[in-house]
Amino acid sequence: MFYLDTSLIVALITNEAHTPDARGWLSMHLTDELAISLWVTTEVSSALSMKLRTGQIDAAERGQAASAYAALVAGSLLSLPISTTAFTVAARYSDREDLALRGPDALHLAIAAEHGAELCTMDRPLAGAALALGLPAHLV
Repeated sequence: MFYLDTSLIVALITNEAHTPDARGWLSMHLTDELAISLWVTTEVSSALSMKLRTGQIDAAERGQAASAYAALVAGSLLSLPISTTAFTVAARYSDREDLALRGPDALHLAIAAEHGAELCTMDRPLAGAALALGLPAHLV
């Protein structure tokens, strides 16, 4: 199972420099079990709002991206539950100064680890932190 983090999802649904890479990766993995969590949904909404506020997208593009996300979730993605244990594990990961993890990224790692999923991300430091923790990760 592959756990797709927010950086990968946002690249899939908006027009970014790495969008072709993200879409190419997705096209090669459509038959695999692909998962997200509701935490991804929260971060996608936040990322789209930030892109709107900073002028990277307009309201119509935000709506299109939100619709594309909803279609992706409905058609291809399993939503993994987030346990209370995942928050405790994420705090432990965040305690590791050598990893330099932000809380949201630590939570993605904890969710993926809890479900035995491989993290798929476009975030190089996050992929590196996963590997340092002995967790499977793929940098798209």
